[in-house]
Amino acid sequence: MTVVPKEKQNEVVVGVDDVKGGYNPHTLANQSTVTTALASLLLPSTFRTDADGSPRADLDLLVGAEVTAAEPYTVTYTLRRDASWSDSAPIAAEDFVYLWQRMREEPGVVDPAGYRLIDDITSREGGKVVEVVFGKPYPGWRSLFRNLLPAHLLKDAPGGWGAALADSFPATAGPFAVRSLDQPRGEIVLERSDRFWEAPPALDRLVLRRASQHDTIEALNSGDAQVALIRADAIATKDIAELAKTTPLTSAVVPRPEVVQLLFRPASPRMQDVRVRTAVMNLLDRDDLIDAGSRSGPSEALRADAQVIPPSKPGYVATMPAKTGDPVQLLTEAGYTRPAGGQWGRDDKPVELTIAAPAGIEPYVTVANRVQRQLSLSGIAARILTTQPNELFGEDLSDTAASNEPVDIAVVPQVDTGDSAAVLASTFGCRPTPQDGGTPIPANLSGFCDQAVQPVIDQALSGQVLLADALETVEPVLWQQAVSMPLFQVADLLVVLPAAQNVTAGAPFAGPLSTARAWRREDR
Repeated sequence: MTVVPKEKQNEVVVGVDDVKGGYNPHTLANQSTVTTALASLLLPSTFRTDADGSPRADLDLLVGAEVTAAEPYTVTYTLRRDASWSDSAPIAAEDFVYLWQRMREEPGVVDPAGYRLIDDITSREGGKVVEVVFGKPYPGWRSLFRNLLPAHLLKDAPGGWGAALADSFPATAGPFAVRSLDQPRGEIVLERSDRFWEAPPALDRLVLRRASQHDTIEALNSGDAQVALIRADAIATKDIAELAKTTPLTSAVVPRPEVVQLLFRPASPRMQDVRVRTAVMNLLDRDDLIDAGSRSGPSEALRADAQVIPPSKPGYVATMPAKTGDPVQLLTEAGYTRPAGGQWGRDDKPVELTIAAPAGIEPYVTVANRVQRQLSLSGIAARILTTQPNELFGEDLSDTAASNEPVDIAVVPQVDTGDSAAVLASTFGCRPTPQDGGTPIPANLSGFCDQAVQPVIDQALSGQVLLADALETVEPVLWQQAVSMPLFQVADLLVVLPAAQNVTAGAPFAGPLSTARAWRREDR
């Protein structure tokens, strides 16, 4: 066996902030730069995002996909016969059915509204022709069935959906395969997949390596890393600018499909009164929260002043109104009192709000702590609840929590998977009624439901009204109801040395590693 010296290996090393799981791209709990990267390289998709942001059929998986009937609205996908998982099982209709059922029924999933319009999935030709039947027209159908999962390995696996891709990929179907995934060491090694049925990538290996931002910049300086993809703070941004004076490099801000938001949850008895929600929202210093969460890095310039469309996406229009309503007057009208120099309370008992954030996930924990501090200075006691992400989204923010202590304020991501009408319906729409007494469908994370605007949300999802027109109606209501305070869009900083060629920021929200198939190592 010939051993290739390290300095001659045909690989690119990417410095990242973290490599920890889980890696299920369909759960809010698992959203991260690394999850997006791995999904784009290891999981098959019906459509991917083009450079202009539009969906494009992925011909690695599809022969074609089109609307084949208007009544009932039916989309037919024809899959390539040679498309298969790394264990040789065909990619087929059962993978579509598994994802549909989980997205319809599980709490804490990303943008489930489109999947919940599906009435049935049938197949023929050995599962390679898949017919998806919708209950109503859905123009956003191309955003569905991205990042398919291996149903044959997951549907009966121990731990169910919550454990899917928790720390590994049981099978893959992309240009790369997992050679090793070592969370304690902080390293994921991908290698060219010999099971992939299309043109292979130019690289032999792709290494994702965790380090502090300082150490990642040092690795760029020494050439141990050729690419970095980090959520840079002001110090790292300055250090990279310094490095650029002595080292040829390129850098770009890469917005993620993720907006940091505060949810003031009407599902909590303490937050049912819109006067209380408005008072609490108005007591907060939003600029300070954005500074703390963005750490004065690239995200700071991506302030989210609208409820649904993220700042970097076409169609974004700021809708945030000026603050109205004096917090003291609103709390007093809602039955709260505050003794001189004391805390706000009711019925002679001080009120204590619960602020939840996913444990160990930034910037959410930092923002939650800053919210607690600001409220404390305004006379409102609050405690921080940081639970494991799967538990937070799957239990605490759904109606399955064992605890009797509801979450009042949640610091969580709002994620856009391509169809902003589905984001609107998933985040702010009323809970759909299950068919024929079937499995109950989870409510949205805040428990918000306004029957007055629900018809407009439904019409936007089914294409009866343009999303922009729907938002003109719905956004003022959302601000007035004080359910959500969006803060900023999360962004990474991509830094590339000349040794890594063809590295780009990638299509919007797809991430730079979505292009890794075309990456090359100079002189290798």
